[in-house]
Amino acid sequence: MNSGGNMFSRNWFWIVIAVLVLILSRYLFSTGTSSADLIGLNEVAKLASRGEIAKIVVQGDDLFIEQKGKSETLRSRKENDESLLASLEALGVSSERLKDLQVEVKSTPNSGAIFNWLIMLLPMILIFGFFIFIMRQAGAGGQNRAMQFGRSKARKLDTGDRPTITFEDVAGAEEAKQELEEVVEFLKEPQKFAALGARIPTGVLMVGSPGTGKTLLAKAVAGEAGVPFFSSSGSEFVEMFVGVGASRVRDLFDQAKKNAPCIIFIDEIDAVGRHRGAGLGGGNDEREQTLNQILVEMDGFDTETNIVIIAATNRPDILDPALLRPGRFDRKVVVDRPDKRGREAILRVHARGKPLDPKVDLSKIAAQTPGMVGADLENLINEAAILAARRNKRSIGMDEIVESIERVMAGPARRSRVLTEEDRKTIAYHEAGHAIVMESLKNTDGVGKITIVSRGQALGYVMPLPEEDRTLKSKGEYQDELVGLLAGRAAEELIFAEPSTGATNDIERVTKLAKAMVTRYGMSSEIGPLQLQQGESNPFMGMDFGEQRSYSEDVARKIDKEVRGIVELAYKRSLEILSSKMDKLRLIAETLLEKEVLDRQEFLELFDSPVAMEGAAD
Repeated sequence: MNSGGNMFSRNWFWIVIAVLVLILSRYLFSTGTSSADLIGLNEVAKLASRGEIAKIVVQGDDLFIEQKGKSETLRSRKENDESLLASLEALGVSSERLKDLQVEVKSTPNSGAIFNWLIMLLPMILIFGFFIFIMRQAGAGGQNRAMQFGRSKARKLDTGDRPTITFEDVAGAEEAKQELEEVVEFLKEPQKFAALGARIPTGVLMVGSPGTGKTLLAKAVAGEAGVPFFSSSGSEFVEMFVGVGASRVRDLFDQAKKNAPCIIFIDEIDAVGRHRGAGLGGGNDEREQTLNQILVEMDGFDTETNIVIIAATNRPDILDPALLRPGRFDRKVVVDRPDKRGREAILRVHARGKPLDPKVDLSKIAAQTPGMVGADLENLINEAAILAARRNKRSIGMDEIVESIERVMAGPARRSRVLTEEDRKTIAYHEAGHAIVMESLKNTDGVGKITIVSRGQALGYVMPLPEEDRTLKSKGEYQDELVGLLAGRAAEELIFAEPSTGATNDIERVTKLAKAMVTRYGMSSEIGPLQLQQGESNPFMGMDFGEQRSYSEDVARKIDKEVRGIVELAYKRSLEILSSKMDKLRLIAETLLEKEVLDRQEFLELFDSPVAMEGAAD
C-alpha cells in the first residue's frame, strides 16, 4: 500500500493535468450545436404558421422547438438581436399564431467564458508542470538521471557480477598477461610489495592494433581480481555541454576511492587523451578540460589509495605526453599481433566447445593466417562453424576452415557473377603469372592456392603459403615481392600484347612499396639512408594537418626517378621469368579455366610437369 501511495504522490500532478485536458476536450466537443443539426428560422416560422409547435425553449441564442404530437425536438438559432416573436412576425407568422405560441426562456451558464479562461490558463499550467517535473527528476538520486549529466557512466562490476573471462581464456599475449597478473597480485596482496617499499603502478596503458585483445585482457583482469572493476570508454566523458566531461571524471574517481582497492578501465582513451592543441583550430576546450581533470585525479593518488587505471588505445602516438609520464601511466604493455604459436593457441581457445574433425590441423591453419589477430581468428572459427551447420555436418572439417579463411581474407565467393570467356581467360593468365613468379623466386612465399572464383572485389587471387612469420625484411625480399606483384600484368602483356585493368590493385601496392623503400627504409643508393616520408603516422586531425614535405624539388625528382627505376627493374624481371616459362603459364592457365581452383599440390604437379618440360623443348 505504501508503494502505491508513493507512486500516486509522484504522479498526482500529471493526473490533474490529464483531468484538465479531458475537461477542455469536453467543452471543446460538446459546447455549441453542430450546424448540420440546425434548421433555419424560416422553417420555424412555417411550423408556427401551421400551428405545429407546442413550445419553444429559448436558451441564449439557441432555440429548442417541441412539436405537437412528436417526440423529436428540433434545434435552431436566432439570426439577430431582435426578440424571437419579432423575428417570427417579420417572417410572416400571424399575430393570432404568435399569441398561441408558448415560449419559455431559460438562463444558461457562461460556458464560453469558462472555456476561454481554461484555454488561457492551460499553457501556464503545462509549463509550470514541466518545470516541477524537471526539478523532481534532478533530485531523484541515482534512479532518474535526466539532469545528472555530470555523473559518470562507468559500469561498476562487483564480485558477484564480474565477467567469467579469466587469463586462461586469453592466448597469444603471454607478456601482456604477465604484466597484468602482477597488477592483480598487487591488489590482492599489497602487503607483499609494501614490505619491500614497492609502489603500486598508478596506470597501465595497453597498446596494440585493433583486435589484438586489449579489451579481452581487461575483462580477464576483472575476472581475476577480487576487487570492484569500473569499466568506461574515452568517448563517454565528452559531451556537448561544457564541463560535463571533467565532472564525470571527478565522479568516476570519487566512486573508485569509495570502493578502493579497485580497478578503473578506460577503453579507447585516445578519444579524450589526444595531444592538447592538436588539429585544425587549436583543439577542443571541453576535451582538454576533461584530459586536465584526468591528469589532476591521477596526481592525487597516494601510496595507500590502491586504485589502478588500465587504459587501452591503438594510437599511442597521438596521446598527450603529460598522460604518459611516470606517475600516471607507469607501464606501457604492448599487445602485438600473435606469431604462429600464438595464433595456434588462440585457435585452440576459440575451438573449445566446438566439434572439430580429427583431421583438422590447427598448426597448419595458424601457418596459413599470418598477420591475423585474435578477433580475426575468432571470426574464422565462427565462420567455419556456420559453414558446417549450413552443410548439415556434425563436426567442423578442414574444408570449412579453409573456406572460412578465404571468406575472412577476401569475402564470400561470388559464383553467380557472370564473366565473359575473354575476361575469364585474362584472369586465369593473370593469376597463373603471379603463381609462377612467386614459386620461382627464393625470397617470396610459396603458393598455397590459386583461384579464378570471384570473392568480394577480387576477380581471382593467389593465396600465399608463408613458411614462417617474418619480423624483418631485407631489400632483396622487397624487390622479389615487387616482382611477384607485377607478374600478373606481365603475363597479360605476354599473352594478349596489352595489359588490362585487372592489375590496378597490384600497381597501387607496388607504388606504395617502392616509394617506402626509397623514402622510409633507406634502400636507395641514390638517396641513401634518409627517412623522407613523414606524416603517415599522424593522420588528419591527429597531431599534424596532413603530410609536410621536408625536402627540396631536386630531391623530389631523385625520389621519383629512384621509385620508377625500382618498379621498372621489377617488371623487367617478371617478364624475363615468365618468358622462360611460357609453357607452364599456358598449362596452368588452361587448367585454371577448366577447374577454377588449384590447391598447392595440384599447382606443383603442373609446375613440375614433364609435359610442360616437353613443351619447352619443342
